[in-house]
Amino acid sequence: MSTIKLSDISSPIKNELDIFQSIFKDAMRSNVGLVDLVARYIIRQKGKKIRPLLVLLSSKIAGGINERSYRGAVLVELLHTATLIHDDVVDNADKRRGLWSINKVFKNKVAVLMGDYLLSRGLMIAVDGKDFDFLAVITNAVKRMSEGELLQIQKTRKLDIDEETYFKVISDKTASLIETCCVIGALSATQNDQYISALKNYGHSLGMSFQIRDDILDYEGTSSLTGKPVGGDIKEKKITLPLIYALNKVSKQEANSIRKLLKDKKEPDAVKKVIAFVRENNGIEYAYSISRKFASEAKDSLSVFPESQTKLALESLVDFVTERKN
Repeated sequence: MSTIKLSDISSPIKNELDIFQSIFKDAMRSNVGLVDLVARYIIRQKGKKIRPLLVLLSSKIAGGINERSYRGAVLVELLHTATLIHDDVVDNADKRRGLWSINKVFKNKVAVLMGDYLLSRGLMIAVDGKDFDFLAVITNAVKRMSEGELLQIQKTRKLDIDEETYFKVISDKTASLIETCCVIGALSATQNDQYISALKNYGHSLGMSFQIRDDILDYEGTSSLTGKPVGGDIKEKKITLPLIYALNKVSKQEANSIRKLLKDKKEPDAVKKVIAFVRENNGIEYAYSISRKFASEAKDSLSVFPESQTKLALESLVDFVTERKN
């Protein structure tokens, strides 16, 4: 199967993405020197820009990209950037997209305040544009993302996460923002409830598939590809779908010994042993099958739209997410 490139997926809206990039840079500007300095550093950390891409493709398929679509794309990218900066502080991370993280360069205090600044900037852009429908969607996403993270922390402490809780965590933590991108894109272009609902479902299923794929990479990715060490989740005692499935396949006694291994900071081969256990019990294959199920649901959600280059791009984005190696 040919490898899908993000540049091919974004080709129907290449010019619009360039316009977005310039509006995004302007939105981050500030008269405060330090804010401007950090903002310029953030722009150097070039991400995949999947979220603005989703907003603009959703706008285009639902009726057409307009001024409101750009404001929506800037709003979600500012929110996403703010959460990444805060995540790096929480995780004490040194690197982000190959560059030193904001907290590493400017220290935690500046990083936390910068995240707050970006979030409030995004909300102000929506208020100024009177995009109150966007505000309702985005504030709900922020609430869900926070709840998802906190639920995961609570379950990590007890090591008692089951499949239902895992899906709730990733739905809130990851899928909610991807779903929000598609809904905001749709709202900017149409009042057709069927289109809005279809794109909401597409975003949810895409987000679920995306996170499960991410969790699989922790078991089989290589550090150079993913940019994060293999077994990072295991070290942090995060129990994700491949491990949940494997734990359910074995006796209570064996499951408890694996949980014990997760807690044991002195065991040097703990990560290797947990990965081997997951492989032996088909945890990775199972997680793949669920990721593909969500991917298929995402594509099915688009059936209400007529065939177009934009629809093909949204379908290809599903394949890109489920097949990615980083």
